[in-house]
Amino acid sequence: MQNNTTRGFLWSDVETRTLLTIWGEQDIQVALDGHFRNSFVYRDVARRLAATGFERTPEQCRVRIKSLKRQFLLAKEGNIRNNGQYHKICKFYDAMENILSNRPVLDPQEFMDSGTGGDDTADCLEEEGEDPHDPYSENMGDFHRPAETEVKLEYPTVPIPIPIKVTVGNNGSSVRPHPSSQPTSTLTSSPLAPGPLTSGRAKRPKKRRANFPLEKLMEQFLEQSAQAEEGFYRVEEQRLQAEDRRREAEHARELQTLQMLGQMFSSISSAQPPSAASSHRNEPPAPPRAFPRGSASPSGPRGPPTHLRRTPPHPTADWPQQQSQQLPSDPQALGMDEETLSLVRTIVPALTSKKHKGQDGRIGIIGGCQEYTGAPYFAAISALKVGADLSHVFCTREAAIVIKSYSPELIVHPVLDSPNALEEIDKWLPRLHSLVVGPGLGRDEGLLRTAKEVIEKCKARDIPIIIDADGLWLVAQQPSVIQGYQKAILTPNFMEFTRLYEALHQEPLDGSDRRRSVLQLSGALGNVTVLLKGEQDLISDGRRVLTCGLRGSGRRCGGQGDLLSGSLGALAHWAFSATPPSRSVSPALLAAFGACALTKQCNSQAFQTHGRATTTSDMIQEIGPAFRKLFES
Repeated sequence: MQNNTTRGFLWSDVETRTLLTIWGEQDIQVALDGHFRNSFVYRDVARRLAATGFERTPEQCRVRIKSLKRQFLLAKEGNIRNNGQYHKICKFYDAMENILSNRPVLDPQEFMDSGTGGDDTADCLEEEGEDPHDPYSENMGDFHRPAETEVKLEYPTVPIPIPIKVTVGNNGSSVRPHPSSQPTSTLTSSPLAPGPLTSGRAKRPKKRRANFPLEKLMEQFLEQSAQAEEGFYRVEEQRLQAEDRRREAEHARELQTLQMLGQMFSSISSAQPPSAASSHRNEPPAPPRAFPRGSASPSGPRGPPTHLRRTPPHPTADWPQQQSQQLPSDPQALGMDEETLSLVRTIVPALTSKKHKGQDGRIGIIGGCQEYTGAPYFAAISALKVGADLSHVFCTREAAIVIKSYSPELIVHPVLDSPNALEEIDKWLPRLHSLVVGPGLGRDEGLLRTAKEVIEKCKARDIPIIIDADGLWLVAQQPSVIQGYQKAILTPNFMEFTRLYEALHQEPLDGSDRRRSVLQLSGALGNVTVLLKGEQDLISDGRRVLTCGLRGSGRRCGGQGDLLSGSLGALAHWAFSATPPSRSVSPALLAAFGACALTKQCNSQAFQTHGRATTTSDMIQEIGPAFRKLFES
């Protein structure tokens, strides 16, 4: 797909040629010739142009076509009169010639010389039957208006008779008026004038000679207009490039400043021992009975120990360094089960050149509507970053172009809201290894009904299914859709977990013992694996509960759950296809534990670089380093 690199009214050559290709299609030309009001035609042109990846309004398309026609007419007239010297002012002369040669075109001589037409005739609106009162007819590209005024002054549409006095001499012969009155007689030369004054035939050559400079002025004016338009485009493009460079420079300066601050705080924290709180504040020695803050008295401790009551440094500067010192050294201290983590490493497939594309995972994402386009992208790109070979996104037609523009690596199917959505998706299910249902799905009844039918198809094919976001809303309404399916993994946050628990148990949730609640919900769903996201992720298959205590950061932003569900799609395929499978931990538990650890590690690493400004896009960039650190080191 081509990227639209232009902004505003700037048109690139590729975008202009695409517009001409669409405008030259037979149905568009027939519609332009057959309708006087044609705003709907340019709306169709803009829609087709958007389908190719270029977002333009109907008004911009119409103005661009109008400008190209004006340049073409000027070039064509110049070629006829000056042996092709004006061909260079119309870059798309050949394309316009191919299109306009098959339909009636406004005569360039009539375009410049005719004074009988109205405003729309001089502006080439007759050719396409455009409505002068159409809202798209009012634009900034009407460069012909000054020329129309000059033509109207030179050739008035209504002849104005002016009486001329004819004097009779003494001998009875008529005397002609003074030569100064000849211009007046020229103006009154019309079919309405008397016979003796109808000598217009002798004046016609002079009239054409008088029009010749006006034609030259018209050509010069049109040529200067085209040059001014091109110059404006160049200046605007240079301005936009300068603006982009300025923003990049500001971003680089901000990153450099943050790095300097991080290094400064790191050096300060490393130079001062944690227990030296009094020296950290440069306080003088205290009197014998006035013990410094954070120290212990001879008779016993006053308050918490020193290492617990040390004054913390700036939270956003020193906390990432403390966290990074804890992460790799002692996983057990953070609540991680090293044995489970080692089991996750066994399901990661080895990289070898003997494999073919798609063997390490073809992941499907069911979700993406007009309001939510980021969630399916985050899930699909995370699956690819973890190690899956292909990611398919099944979304609505409105969301397809937006999601596809995010990344060329994704395979986007705009079929989720089509009448035959189930048949279109079912054709791809035999090629998929796992399916993620819910990111950006929305709560439209039609989309939820399609998602339910797709889940039933996947259960029949024994495909691992990850349910997240709006897919969990569907399960809360209809628990039977997933109940008892052992290859299903649910990834609720606390609010979604509460909704599921109360829907299954018909009683309020007691949040004091979350481990017990997760075990109960999994059992009520038929031992379906449930992953409760939180500060410590709890994972249960109805028989046991695993805890992922790896610390992330204090930053929570939208999209982290989509990163977890997308990576879980790839890990679930690896876990269920691993040989031999683990006997102590189920494949679903292993996949869920690995996805939790990876997501928290990405969050931690991104926070060390970006701090409070961390977003899910920053976390996705850390998937590769975090994966190597956890599963390949």
